[in-house]
Amino acid sequence: MKPMFEKVCIIGVGLIGGSLGMALCSRKLAKRVIGVDINTDELQLAMELEAIHEGSIDPASAAADADLVVIATPVGLTVEMVKKIAPVVKKGCIVTDVGSTKAQIVREAEMLMPSGTFFVGGHPMTGSETAGVKGADRYLFENAAYILTPSAVTDQAAVNAAERLALAVGAKVVKIDPQEHDLMVAAVSHLPHLVATVLVNTVGEIQKDHNDVLMLAAGGFRDTTRVASGQPLMWRDICITNRGKILEVLDRFSNALQETRHFIESCDDKGLESRFTMARELRNTIPAKMRGYLPTTHEIVVTIADKPGAISSLAGCLGANGININDIEILRVREGEGGTIRLALSSEADQEKAIKILRANGVVVKKK
Repeated sequence: MKPMFEKVCIIGVGLIGGSLGMALCSRKLAKRVIGVDINTDELQLAMELEAIHEGSIDPASAAADADLVVIATPVGLTVEMVKKIAPVVKKGCIVTDVGSTKAQIVREAEMLMPSGTFFVGGHPMTGSETAGVKGADRYLFENAAYILTPSAVTDQAAVNAAERLALAVGAKVVKIDPQEHDLMVAAVSHLPHLVATVLVNTVGEIQKDHNDVLMLAAGGFRDTTRVASGQPLMWRDICITNRGKILEVLDRFSNALQETRHFIESCDDKGLESRFTMARELRNTIPAKMRGYLPTTHEIVVTIADKPGAISSLAGCLGANGININDIEILRVREGEGGTIRLALSSEADQEKAIKILRANGVVVKKK
């Protein structure tokens, strides 16, 4: 298959940039992939992991003759990188980014690009607990939403090329106006991080007087605050570049929190119950039953013994019967005894077939 690009330059060879490079190289979507990073150790590791063909510490020289430039730096550096490469990129070059805020970046980047070159805002909605290229995965984009945010003046041919790239690495493309994107991610991504941060810091204040409070932190607290372990500098930049939309969402959240406080203060049992019920019903619509940007998944929960080979045996049983597992998650486990596993399947037919097969093999399974 003919490569989509002769040369791709990826500025910022971390988790997202490294994963994109791996996908490009492994699928031969580009003849040459040049990685740019200030950390030479990251560049060396990226080459060893076959995420790039060669590395550079100079973004301008690396981007000069590229067909595609992907800026995968923290969002606070994106516009600065566009300024550095804009004077040297060749005619027809497409520049895109992977940042989680878009309106400010798209507006400023499009003004900086010289005539005959194009900027397309991008935001792959995927990630990993492991930062840096060491956490990179060529399959990171599989079935992930890859958001493109063209403005009213974005070149359509450039948008089409960015869409083909996202589809080629396995993602599902969603096109959204930059302003709308920033409001939506402020609600479903940025607000949860801020809430988790405030929650952890609040418990930290309580810990000053009650040293053992974190000993009581059960799964609910850990799940709710997991995102607070994110990189502080990255989240600082997100808050600054999406300041307006985050403040708008914070105001809505503050109003809802004050209303809940009022229900508690006034012992309004009906008001509290209605809020809890509303939240439960809305939460139960995601992700398994959600019909929207990503395809519906059909899930089952399986109980298996805690012993070597249990998961591979389970997967082998389904695979032998033509059932592919889209996603797998260990929900909980009791060491030496057993645990429960969530499996996501691609169709309702596979879901029903899997339940029948597993039960016939003595496996405890239920539809989620």
